[in-house]
Amino acid sequence: MNPDMVMYEEEFEQIQGVCQRLHRDAHAKAVLLIDKNGQLIAEYGEMTGVDTTSLSSLTAGNVAATGGIAKLLKESEFTGQFHEGEHTNVLITIIAQRVILVILFDERSSLGLVRLRVKRAGQDLSAIFDALLAKAEQPSGPSIFSEITDEDIDNLFND
Repeated sequence: MNPDMVMYEEEFEQIQGVCQRLHRDAHAKAVLLIDKNGQLIAEYGEMTGVDTTSLSSLTAGNVAATGGIAKLLKESEFTGQFHEGEHTNVLITIIAQRVILVILFDERSSLGLVRLRVKRAGQDLSAIFDALLAKAEQPSGPSIFSEITDEDIDNLFND
């Protein structure tokens, strides 16, 4: 995600809806959406006891390191990673080269089901981010700061 891009309430709710649907349809424990800088954008599911800030940061670092491996192998990037644990499995997918989708799941689901559901969620998220980017590129009206005069600033600091 572009660091200068603003997330509007409408798009945030759409993103939350996609995460909620993916959580339900994939029988996941949790779904997180992270920007490539490691900032958590959205989450849905059971995250009690999990430090989502650290998980987001470490996941972004993992994706960056894997990107370095891809470049060494003359690949543009590896769009997906799977980690199998004793109790929790993790599927990491890059969506539209902008954000990282993380799905935590256990024996109640399968890798095949999660991948199938991620495909649709990825398409939906790509469309949301495309619309958000288009909205951000539209020329906006005058800045609210253009309405502030020197007199307003002086009055602000005079008690």
